Amino acid sequence: MNVLGMMSGTSVDGIDAALVQFTEVSGVLEMTLLAASRHAMPPAVRAEALAVIPPGEGSTRRVCALDFAVGEAFAAAAQSAIAAAGVPVDLIASHGQTVYHLVDEATGRVEATLQVGQPAVIAERTGVTTAADFRPRDVAAGGQGAPLVSLFDVLLFRDPALTRAAQNIGGIGNCTIMPAGRGPEAAFAFDTGPGNSLMDHAAAKLSGGAMQYDEGGAWAARGRVDETLLGELLAHPYYAAPPPKTTGKELFGPAYVDEVIARARALGLADADLMATLTLLTARTIADAYARFTETGGVDEVIIGGGGLQNPTLMRMLAEALPGAPLRSTDDFGVPAQSKEAMAFALMGYQLAHGRPGNAPGCTGARRALPLGALTPGANFRALMTDCLARAGNVIERVRVKPA
Repeated sequence: MNVLGMMSGTSVDGIDAALVQFTEVSGVLEMTLLAASRHAMPPAVRAEALAVIPPGEGSTRRVCALDFAVGEAFAAAAQSAIAAAGVPVDLIASHGQTVYHLVDEATGRVEATLQVGQPAVIAERTGVTTAADFRPRDVAAGGQGAPLVSLFDVLLFRDPALTRAAQNIGGIGNCTIMPAGRGPEAAFAFDTGPGNSLMDHAAAKLSGGAMQYDEGGAWAARGRVDETLLGELLAHPYYAAPPPKTTGKELFGPAYVDEVIARARALGLADADLMATLTLLTARTIADAYARFTETGGVDEVIIGGGGLQNPTLMRMLAEALPGAPLRSTDDFGVPAQSKEAMAFALMGYQLAHGRPGNAPGCTGARRALPLGALTPGANFRALMTDCLARAGNVIERVRVKPA
């Protein structure tokens, strides 16, 4: 069964697509990455999305229109990816674009979540049955709706001898902690805090829009960390809050960056010093989270995915903050760092089509494991359901990634 997983993150700069072939063999789900691609988000759609994502505000009219516009962007990306791959696709699993994740500040409980990218548009344009709206079901079951990639992490990365952290560094950082030699039920997960988001916003603001991010961490590499500002930033209450927990631009967005820039100006910091301080903030909050929330006060190995892996300055700082835990890339396990989340949503779509759990309750805080998402039928819906029913009773214990 071939599933096209699709994901757009907090930066709203592109759509990652991963075409994955699934084969079940005696309780092991084999995943073969047939093709991976990245598709630019149309500038007008990106601008509108950023305008309604906090701290922006959108009317119901704007959000309604954005839902279909993002759906068209995802549909176009799917059509391009399918044409380039040249193989039939049985299911599209679209995360869409998160525009709001409503968290009760007093309790940390997620009350609601909203992703746009209308699946009916994707199914209509491609003719392929489309799975979407993965996060709301987990939230409805009392979960945080994040990090949803944890099911993928737990099935693929857990180890009998090593306590591992699977750390994604996208706009927001999230991790899955897998204690050595224990089953999936022992794993837990949470958002560690800002990933690239603060650095990206600061780079754009400080450069007057000439830069969208600090390419290769070069700007930060020229600066010196200011311990006073770093200490103030680390005092944010989010970092000490116990998991499960999740965050986003509602907390660590442009308004927050503007406040940090103003504080840096008051301290007389050079722009490079601010970039260095924000970069170390991401590294330190990741390392501090492992020390604070794991039973052993740390992990044996860190497996990193996401765009942060392309920032050598960040990776150097993270290695220095975690001297006893080697850093590895998801590429070492056959999962391209940029494609990990798209592959994870392909897995969730596959599980949904078979009526199987798509969440790891210990990681999201949900009351139970359950299928995530909803299906919008395409032209192949009946054939797909007939095929899935033949395998629906199988139990998947592990995932193995095979080379193409």
